[in-house]
Amino acid sequence: MSDFLAAIGLVLVVEGLVYGGFPALAKRLAAEVQSSPESALRIAGLGAIAVGVGIVWLVRG
Repeated sequence: MSDFLAAIGLVLVVEGLVYGGFPALAKRLAAEVQSSPESALRIAGLGAIAVGVGIVWLVRG
């Protein structure tokens, strides 16, 4: 459970860096996401999941 909470904390740090450090970029990315087709977002999300699982598997394995 502590690993899960640490992972959530790291996600919040990365999100905070984007929004706090580069707010104009975050707005531009949000606009791009709204204009992107759902299929492209789904593929990108599934790809991110696969990369994330691969990283965790390599580090923890």
